[in-house]
Amino acid sequence: MKSFETEEYTPVGTADEIEAIKKLDLPLTDDFCRIVLENRPLIDVRAPVEFKKGSFPTAVNLPLMTDEERHLIGIRYKEQGNASAVQLGKELVGPVKQERIAAWMEFLKAHPDAYLYCFRGGQRSQISQAWVQEAGISIPRLKGGYKAFRTFLMKEGERISSEADTLIIGGRTGSGKTLLIHQIDNSIDLEGLANHRGSSFGRFISPQPAQIDFENDLGYALIRHEAKGYKHLIIEDESHNIGRVYIPKPIFDNFRKGKLILLKTPMYERVEITFDEYVTQALKTYESNYADKGAKVWFDDANAGLDRIKKRLGNERYTTIKTAFYDAYLEQKRTADTTQHKEWIEMLLRDYYDPMYDYQIEKSEVPVVFEGSADEILGYLGREN
Repeated sequence: MKSFETEEYTPVGTADEIEAIKKLDLPLTDDFCRIVLENRPLIDVRAPVEFKKGSFPTAVNLPLMTDEERHLIGIRYKEQGNASAVQLGKELVGPVKQERIAAWMEFLKAHPDAYLYCFRGGQRSQISQAWVQEAGISIPRLKGGYKAFRTFLMKEGERISSEADTLIIGGRTGSGKTLLIHQIDNSIDLEGLANHRGSSFGRFISPQPAQIDFENDLGYALIRHEAKGYKHLIIEDESHNIGRVYIPKPIFDNFRKGKLILLKTPMYERVEITFDEYVTQALKTYESNYADKGAKVWFDDANAGLDRIKKRLGNERYTTIKTAFYDAYLEQKRTADTTQHKEWIEMLLRDYYDPMYDYQIEKSEVPVVFEGSADEILGYLGREN
């Protein structure tokens, strides 16, 4: 017996009704590359619990069945068989048919070029497509559904990353690698896709995407990059993990076959860059989200970041930096002046991040092809392209 949780089984109509839907010969599409390049809107009719586990950048969840409806039908199917599950499906979904159609139609009025899909391109998307057709609109559905499209994205991501001439922007923490990446047209911002700055203090208030969402977003980014015909793919030097998401191993391994460009930035500039990002801009974000409590929430999160690297800092350095951080926060509370935070930031860069980075560069097998300031690197890339 097929598992309702893993197979495309949706008993909301009788076998005759399903067969009638198939005979309608409604449009299908497997032009997945076009969906990516045209930023095509997508209607995901899977249950919300499935959507949350992973979907596509342009998809909206307008389910045929709610989580509870799907759960109840699945239990009935396992306990009493197909006929009983079919009857329950009709009882649960039938009364809300017009409500579901109305949601799809409202979206289609704003996005008439949308496509529709379920997990495998089976009964759920067929039924949804037929109901929309009854309302007077013909909408294509993805051939093979979510599973086929995701497989396409993963395979294309692996292929493109293996064929790309990758240049990796490296440099010490705070050197402005992300700022530089944003000035380069033929780059992909991996930290942006991961919604994380890639360090112990790299969390944003908004959560990171689900792993599957990150992988799908990366697939989209690589396909769009290739379509523009760039000579090089330029990315920031990242570890396998970016926060709690990770670059799929085949793609990560392909990236590491590239060449390294090292961004050289003086310490005083690195302190300013880090201070602006982790203190000035972070405080603005926290205060806009938490109002008067923003500064305290920011302090707690930054303090937790220090605690996460306590063992790697060692007790003496940890205590010194922690004390400087706390003193700066007290000054911030007393005078609203945040500049004292630059003291512990410089300590952290010099005594923690720099030795760790130097060790990683020494052990790296990725060849270094250029070193220089941001302007010098932009000039080098201009000559290379």
